[in-house]
Amino acid sequence: MNPRASAAANGSDDVIAAHGLRFAYPGDGFRLRVETLRIPVGAHAACIGPSGCGKTTLINLLTGIVAPDAGRIELCGQAITDLSEDARRALRIRRVGLVFQEFELLDYLTAYENILLPYYVAADMPADGAARERARSIATAMGVASTLRRRPGRLSQGERQRIAVCRALVTQPDLIVCDEPTGNLDPASTARTLDLLFEQAAAHDATLLVVTHNHALLDRFDRVIDMSAPEGAS
Repeated sequence: MNPRASAAANGSDDVIAAHGLRFAYPGDGFRLRVETLRIPVGAHAACIGPSGCGKTTLINLLTGIVAPDAGRIELCGQAITDLSEDARRALRIRRVGLVFQEFELLDYLTAYENILLPYYVAADMPADGAARERARSIATAMGVASTLRRRPGRLSQGERQRIAVCRALVTQPDLIVCDEPTGNLDPASTARTLDLLFEQAAAHDATLLVVTHNHALLDRFDRVIDMSAPEGAS
């Protein structure tokens, strides 16, 4: 079931719907409060705000990486705040493509194997010929096809970032979430990366949520979530 069908079954056209979120790190003064946040299926949303305002924490909550202290989050039509950690992880692997700020590539795998990692960790998603061809095609589009046999330690920072983007796209996810996906890229690579993200989102009717500090990119998005605004994320 795609997120549009799943959302419709729940009377909603949102791929993300969050209400009454409260979160705090133990022993830390940081507090995150989000009263309401809705992102419709197919939206292209940017999340902005100063360092330390909670942008990364917010996307970790919305994708079920961490659980809120209070509140409800629906992701692709499922209430992930009602799911176990294992169930949230399984949903995330199947439905969400994530680009982490630190890339999270595995050092003992080649770049090609890192792109295919979601298929290795999901029992019901075999790395078949179509998946492997898609991995090579996306790597070519991102300009990193020549690096596929290298391990992360032999890649530049920008190459690692682009491999992480390839991994997020290879499963053709319903939701693409990127934490600073162009932060280490030159202008040409930034443009190419954004073009590919938007192309993949359009091709598969996916929703795109991007955390960025680069306000020059905001014209490309139809929704901006400003974490520094008095009302916070909404």
